[in-house]
Amino acid sequence: MKLAFSTNAYLNYSFADAVGRLARIGYAGVEIMADVPHAWPAYLLAEQKAALRRALADNGLAISNVNAFMMHAVNDPRQKYWHPSWIEPDRHYRQIRIEHTKRALTLAKELGAPCITTEPGGPVEPGQSWQAALRLFVEMIKPVAEHAEKEGVLLLVEPEPGLLIETADQFLEFVQHVPSPAVGLNFDIGHAYCVHDDPATTIPRVARYIRHFHLEDIAATRVHAHLVPGEGAIDFAATLRAIRAIHYNGWITIELYPYIDNPDAAARTALERVQSILATL
Repeated sequence: MKLAFSTNAYLNYSFADAVGRLARIGYAGVEIMADVPHAWPAYLLAEQKAALRRALADNGLAISNVNAFMMHAVNDPRQKYWHPSWIEPDRHYRQIRIEHTKRALTLAKELGAPCITTEPGGPVEPGQSWQAALRLFVEMIKPVAEHAEKEGVLLLVEPEPGLLIETADQFLEFVQHVPSPAVGLNFDIGHAYCVHDDPATTIPRVARYIRHFHLEDIAATRVHAHLVPGEGAIDFAATLRAIRAIHYNGWITIELYPYIDNPDAAARTALERVQSILATL
């Protein structure tokens, strides 16, 4: 297991500054936001891509994942990264999400990233059935999965509380309809805990699809608010033991985007605590 940190906690810093700080803290990799202010793919110039590669190389860091879930650049007033979703009522607005995801896949290929993450459909519209929303999501994502196959980059769906796919069972139903080798699961440990999918027992159930992990803590209330590991109620020893038991040797990205006021402290504390738990296993 390799530990990375997501740059979505560093919205007040340039990518180069964020990468330098995370390297000094001790991370081996970073998750890049395919979004403002770091790497919005729609109008990313060749020299800007070169600058991203240079910042990583200068600091000896790898890319764990490209985060194409968040779309701050669109700045939808309803929610700053759920919209546009894959299942918007307006097909033209859906297309913004589709084209963004395709561009993120191409960017990941250009940067040498193994995968990108995307939202699990989006919020189900009032009056829309879950099954109808699932059918629409499947229809929208199939051509993007083909693009992922062409680019040689994994397209990872990330279940999230409040969106179409929240639980492991719902993901398993979805993936049966998209039999692409490029489509996998980003297992977010905190999200699983929020929806009462105990991470330690759920990980083995979906192990065959897991290609990347997000890690954060969640309070005992199970309210979806990311916390520094050790400040919530998740049993990380059991969870990390479960990850080791499935012989996973990829990236675990710590995602603490609420900590934009002091990301260094959150990143440092999280790394120390997770490494301490790993050392006891």
